Amino acid sequence: MSYINANIVLPKELIKEIQKYVNGVNLYIPKVSKTKIAYNNYQLEIYKRNQEIYEMFLQGIKVSELAVKYYLSAKSIYRILSQFTRS
Repeated sequence: MSYINANIVLPKELIKEIQKYVNGVNLYIPKVSKTKIAYNNYQLEIYKRNQEIYEMFLQGIKVSELAVKYYLSAKSIYRILSQFTRS
């Protein structure tokens, strides 16, 4: 395994923060798995879809129409809408 000097790849502010915890120690930073990246991308797509559903609902589109358009049940549409109205 080869090492890379943190000064080359990390911002100075981040290095200072890391040094508060592990000053001068070799530190292993694991890769983010491709599965986790794919899962995060999926979550983002679902959030965008849900936000679009909510915006369409606010524009007056009926729950039954949204259910047909997005291939979801009316119950799922209501669940999505409730996520945005809770805040």
